[in-house]
This record gives sequence, structure tokens and C-alpha cells, in this order.
Amino acid sequence: MPRLADHEARRRQITDAVRRVMVRGGLESVTFHTVAAEAGISVRLVQYYFGTKSDFLLATHRSVMEDAGARFMQSWTALGADATPREAIRAVLTELLPLDDRRREEVYVLGAFGWAAITGAGITAEETFAAPRALTTIVADQLRRARPAGAPTQGNPELDAELVLMATGGLAQGMLQGYGTPQSAVDLVDHLLDRVLGSAAGA
Repeated sequence: MPRLADHEARRRQITDAVRRVMVRGGLESVTFHTVAAEAGISVRLVQYYFGTKSDFLLATHRSVMEDAGARFMQSWTALGADATPREAIRAVLTELLPLDDRRREEVYVLGAFGWAAITGAGITAEETFAAPRALTTIVADQLRRARPAGAPTQGNPELDAELVLMATGGLAQGMLQGYGTPQSAVDLVDHLLDRVLGSAAGA
């Protein structure tokens, strides 16, 4: 077991180095050599854990989403069992915004992956779709919960969830460029939830 833990720590050391290299120089600056130098290890060791550049890029993408997922769960646990759908969705959306240094790094990295998928630079869009699809399911389930019992079905929760997540993703990328402040971003998320939840906002 200790050896397994060491391997996991080494992988994390490498993916964290990939993040830092990406933030400083973009995806094009990520190579076995730059990652090894950033991590303070040999190129051969990076190659041992990740045989190709695509391997460590995908592992880095997974590590970002796992970190965000862990925060989602912490936020949900803190809300308690009586959390309203609005509170649950808001907890998810605010974790997607670059409201601190760690989340800012994650938004930058995910944006770089998105551009790489568009340009075909080492990673495909399909390889990054699992996390957005999972988030869409989570938000859609909460939107269904927000409907009053016995109310007629209106709208499409899946499409509404995609709209909410796309809007939040765009807002997050805009913040990297200096659009708005953390408070104005949170205010926009609240306004978006008002529009989407409508009369069910306080359900």
C-alpha cells in the first residue's frame, strides 16, 4: 500500500507541474522537458508515469475536475440535508468561478484544454466531456426538485441545466480577462438562477 500511495503522490506532483506550466505559458509550452523541470524530476520519470503527452494532459484534466468535485461535495455537505435546489445549484456554480487563486488556475487550465480541443492540439473535445455531462445531470436533477409537487411539467431541465452551465463557464472565462469582480460574478449567478427557477426559486 505505501508504494501505491507514493505512485499516486508522484502522479499528482507531475499533474500539478503541468498546471503551473500551462498557466505561465499556455498549452503549447507543455512538454516532457518543461514539466520535468517544473516538477524537479527527470524527463525519464515523467515518461515512466505518463507514456505520452496526451496521457499527462488527460490526467491533469482529471485532477482539475476531481479537485472541483471534492469542493462540490464539501459545499453540499456544509449546506446540510435540508438544502434547497437553488442553494445546491448555487454551490455548484460558484465553484466554477475563479473566486480565488486555486479556482482561477483551474479555470485557466480548463480554458486551455477547451481551446486545445478546438484546434486539435493534443486532446479531443470528447475526452473532456465526461465532467460537463455529469454536472449537467446534477443541475438538471436539482431543477426537477425545484418544481412544486403536482405542478405541470414545464421546460426542459436538461436544456436549462446546459444553459446555466454554459453561461457560468462563459462568465468564468470573462473574469480571467478582467470582466467584472468576484462579487458581480456571484450577483450574476444569482440573477441567472432567478430567471431559470422563476417562481420555484424559493422552493
